[in-house]
Amino acid sequence: MNRFSVMTPAKINLTLDIIKKREDGYHEISMVMQTVDLCDELEFEERESQIEIECTNDKIPCDRGNLVYKAAKALKEEFDIKKGVYIKINKRIPLEAGLAGGSSNAAGTLIALKKLWDIRISEERLNEIAKSIGADVPYCTQGGTMLAEGIGEKLTRLKNLPDYQVVLVKPNFTISTAWAYNNVDIKNIKKHPDNEAVSRAIEYGDRAEIEKNLGNVFEQAAFKKYPELAGIKKALTELGAKGSLMSGSGPTVYGLFDDEAKAESAWKHFREIYDEVYKAKTCHQLIKE
Repeated sequence: MNRFSVMTPAKINLTLDIIKKREDGYHEISMVMQTVDLCDELEFEERESQIEIECTNDKIPCDRGNLVYKAAKALKEEFDIKKGVYIKINKRIPLEAGLAGGSSNAAGTLIALKKLWDIRISEERLNEIAKSIGADVPYCTQGGTMLAEGIGEKLTRLKNLPDYQVVLVKPNFTISTAWAYNNVDIKNIKKHPDNEAVSRAIEYGDRAEIEKNLGNVFEQAAFKKYPELAGIKKALTELGAKGSLMSGSGPTVYGLFDDEAKAESAWKHFREIYDEVYKAKTCHQLIKE
């Protein structure tokens, strides 16, 4: 097989907590993440020796700065692969949105090229390579419902989240991850998300406790600078979302719905206001061929 494609889903944060800043400059975090079926499609085809990337979104660089390129290069060098590959990224996950689209693409590349190039690699070593590409990539190689700790590489599999319809709203601006971290006063965080409560609620399938304990420490600073985000969160709840939260460093805000008709109605409402509004479902398998 020298040609095939994979689907790489976005992720949302059910919680996101910052524990401390480490001496190496990274932040110690603790968060519960969940994949949703808003997916990019990556197409792979063997080439003689070079790594070639094409993307349907012209805002994405197709050079060495792309995480997909970094993933392919890492495997090529690690295993002295002489073959090359052409990768087309059919982009649907919004950019700079707090949904780990780039990390998911990198994870899909690692898994796809492992198969395309017939690479034998342990899960531990694959995790190390994933970590070298980006903090969210180790999670994205597995997906589903997970607690991530450390800088994101220490992963604990949780029971599957109960099924939800998810409406995702990305306003017409971006928030850089650097800005988000620089504007969180770690020592004075007023309320830390309760990861234990969320993990326990997921274990017992307690929707009400899951919905009540959604939390993201980035919201306070982001909502102060962009009050529009708080408005989106409030509107999602008023339109029937059982819980709502900003994902990652933002600016995407999502709502969890247990009623498909209400999710559809909310999606239509926000489509009248914003260009990037999506309706998805929670899912538990990351890479789909």
